[in-house]
Amino acid sequence: MAPDDAVAVAIGLHAQRPGGLLPLLHEVQDRLGYVPPEAVATIAKAMSLSAAEVHGVIRFYHHFRQAPAGRHVVRICLAEACQAMGAQRLLQHARERLGVELHETSADGAVTLEPVYCLGNCACSPAVLVDNDLVGRVDAGRFDEVLALCREDA
Repeated sequence: MAPDDAVAVAIGLHAQRPGGLLPLLHEVQDRLGYVPPEAVATIAKAMSLSAAEVHGVIRFYHHFRQAPAGRHVVRICLAEACQAMGAQRLLQHARERLGVELHETSADGAVTLEPVYCLGNCACSPAVLVDNDLVGRVDAGRFDEVLALCREDA
C-alpha cells in the first residue's frame, strides 16, 4: 500500500475518535512499518493538532519509527534487571557490530536496533527480542550468533 493511501485509511478510521491520535499512528505504522515524516502535516490537520504536537508524540513513544525498519528488528531490553546483568555492555557491543545507534538500521539493511524497557524475561537477563522471538541470557557471543542468522536470510 502506498504511504499516502495508508495514511488516508488510518485517518478515515481514527480521526473522529476521541483520543484517536495514538490509534491512528499505530494504524499507519502497522500498515507501512513506520510513520512517514511527510505524513505528519496531513495527520495533524486531520486531528486538529499542530505538526509539532504530532511529531512530539511520534518522538516520545519509542515504538514509532520515522523510517522503514530493516529486514529484522532487534530490541535490547534496557530495564533494570537486564541492566544489572550487562545490557549496557550488550548494547555497546551491538552498536559496534552493527555500526548504528538506537533507532538506526545497519548499512546492509538487515537489522534495525531498538530499545525496549521490559520483555518480562528478567530471570534470563539480558534479554533480546528478534522480530517476535525472545532470546534470553544474551552476551556478546550469543548476540553475534543471532546477528549472523539475521544476515543469512538476505
